[in-house]
Amino acid sequence: MKKIVILLYLASLTSISAQTTKFQGQPPIKIVPTTSKPIQKQWKANFKFNSGDVVFSNDFEGARLNGVLQENDSTYTALITSENTPVNTSPWYAFKVWAKKRKRINVVMTYQESAKHRYYPKLSTDGIHWSALDSIDYSEFEKGDKAFGPGSLPIKVNMNLQIGPDTLWVSGQELHNSHHVSHWVDSMAQKAFVAKTTIGKSRQDRDLNLLAIGKEDSKNMLMVISRQHPPEVTGYLAMKSFLETIASDTKLAKKFRRKFVTYVVPLMNPDGVDNGHWRHNAGGVDLNRDWANFNQPETQAVKRFMEEKVEQTQGKFYFGIDFHSTWDDIYYTVDPKLEGNMPNLVTDWLTGMKEEVEGYNPNIRPSDKMRPTTVSRNYFFVEHGAEALVFEIGDNTPREFLKEKTRISANILMQLMLERLK
Repeated sequence: MKKIVILLYLASLTSISAQTTKFQGQPPIKIVPTTSKPIQKQWKANFKFNSGDVVFSNDFEGARLNGVLQENDSTYTALITSENTPVNTSPWYAFKVWAKKRKRINVVMTYQESAKHRYYPKLSTDGIHWSALDSIDYSEFEKGDKAFGPGSLPIKVNMNLQIGPDTLWVSGQELHNSHHVSHWVDSMAQKAFVAKTTIGKSRQDRDLNLLAIGKEDSKNMLMVISRQHPPEVTGYLAMKSFLETIASDTKLAKKFRRKFVTYVVPLMNPDGVDNGHWRHNAGGVDLNRDWANFNQPETQAVKRFMEEKVEQTQGKFYFGIDFHSTWDDIYYTVDPKLEGNMPNLVTDWLTGMKEEVEGYNPNIRPSDKMRPTTVSRNYFFVEHGAEALVFEIGDNTPREFLKEKTRISANILMQLMLERLK
């Protein structure tokens, strides 16, 4: 199974992205203001036309559709804009479409100036089960010639869709809004050793849920967060597999939970996710730039929780990981020369990944610039001594490989941490 999964992954890098060079990672992090600023709210509606036949809708959580124009009987142009600027090239879109009778239509996706199309369309008939649009029904225009980043993206795309009386959901990635995430959180909390709590509220008063996997009075702690940036769904999917492995019934997982407790905030930015934002929270801020100033309630809640846990238990956070998504898999680590509470844990963990997953060579980008803390990784390391990293999953990583890789990674991490605990 492992060989099949990795071969599927390697094939996808060629067929989906035509990649010929290794992703070099994002440029150095820029320090930006994190005080709140205005956002553009969507007008939620069913978009109808003179014929009354075809209807588009953005009236659901997670939607992003700012306008639709009918060009002719079979062609419609969709406009997608960001919540505010500046924002990176992560143009999220999600909408529903249906018609009185079965027919084929073309939907041309367009974006505001300087933005391009990034996420390959996913389709669903129920908003839960998703599959990629057939490539014969997908066309790109004015595509860049770079291997990664905005220079690799098309200015616009055309989707040829089969629609009818039953609703067709169209989205940049699988839809996992706050309702879906809460359902997963509640299912995890059914386990006797998993507890669910709320550590705060988002700017728009949505719950910031936290799971504790293991004994909450343990002095040996891990911190896991996900979805600071709303469109980064593959990071969320990887986090789920990672945690489900820690919460599994294996001997290793049971032993790990007797020694360590894993704390998880699976949805750091529920407002951004439910409002269909490209990147920011309801305060118009990139949360992963607010780990020094803590101007936003979401980062404040995690900071307060971690500080209180250390004070209550007189314990330590040994590991911290923040799951994201980007152009291709990459690990943003702390330079190994900087030692935290479990020196070389991350280095040995990624070495184990390379040895265990056939054909997989982790793309690692270490940094020794930890101050100002600015991002979650730096805060976890500087303020708590946790061996920390940001793990970014490729947008187009095959889902089966994603699950297998994070399952293996969780097992390797548990084994290493048990061996090193004094």
